[in-house]
Amino acid sequence: MERERTYTAFVGEQRIATGEVRAMLRAVKAQAAESARDRLLIFDDTTARQVDFDLRGTADEVIERLARHPLFAEPAPRSGPGRPKLGVTAREVTLLPRHWEWLEQQPSGASAALRKLVEAAMRQAAPDDAVRAARDAANRFMTTMGGNLPGYEEATRALYAGELARMAELIGEWPQDVRGYALRLATVD
Repeated sequence: MERERTYTAFVGEQRIATGEVRAMLRAVKAQAAESARDRLLIFDDTTARQVDFDLRGTADEVIERLARHPLFAEPAPRSGPGRPKLGVTAREVTLLPRHWEWLEQQPSGASAALRKLVEAAMRQAAPDDAVRAARDAANRFMTTMGGNLPGYEEATRALYAGELARMAELIGEWPQDVRGYALRLATVD
């Protein structure tokens, strides 16, 4: 079961809210008047990509607009040919003749054999993929919030070398909320 996505909002270098999108937006709106002059940035806690929201109006109006936000809008029901319930996407695959011969000999057929191979590869690569995704998210955030802070380049090198203790040492002088969030992103659950 996939966890619900959470988001973190920063005003300047201070974290003002973290949580599910609606709760986070309500907290942002509650503090928006106090910090209107400072830069507000909202990050996806999984990828550290910045997410923009239309914050005009009341908190209820902001949340109501989520239904039209590209990340939160419900997909339109699909009509037409195909098998939408399975979510099958047809694409071209180029293989060598010996690969096609092997696939054709599989009892469940070429498509099923390819799906099984991909699933097995995904399971095997999952730990490495999680580490890479965490490093990329931390780097994305550090570039945005810490790119001009002391030790940024060395901290990035330490991050990608897997030396999180060294990274923590290098960003020790950064603002507390920025440092804490960068380390949180870099750590694989």
